[in-house]
Amino acid sequence: DFWSFMVYDNQTRSILETDQVTGGLDSNSKGVKLNDDGSATVYFGPKAPEGQDGNWVQTMPGKGYNAILRLYGPLEPWFEKSWMPGDFESVK
Repeated sequence: DFWSFMVYDNQTRSILETDQVTGGLDSNSKGVKLNDDGSATVYFGPKAPEGQDGNWVQTMPGKGYNAILRLYGPLEPWFEKSWMPGDFESVK
């Protein structure tokens, strides 16, 4: 099945308005690049890192947001708690 990340505005609780067509990214999105181990690195920020447009979710400078991960059809490791998504890391 698939996963999805969406970003929501902290004040309005609605999808964060940006220049991107959607307020997020999912594993079926065109251009998503997977890592060698099958995982995906997703970038959140006002501008995409060079060469990472397909794995980028746009945010707005000065606007707070919440990122939500949805798993559609999660596998056993999720239910067994042997897999957890990685933490957000600041990239400069």
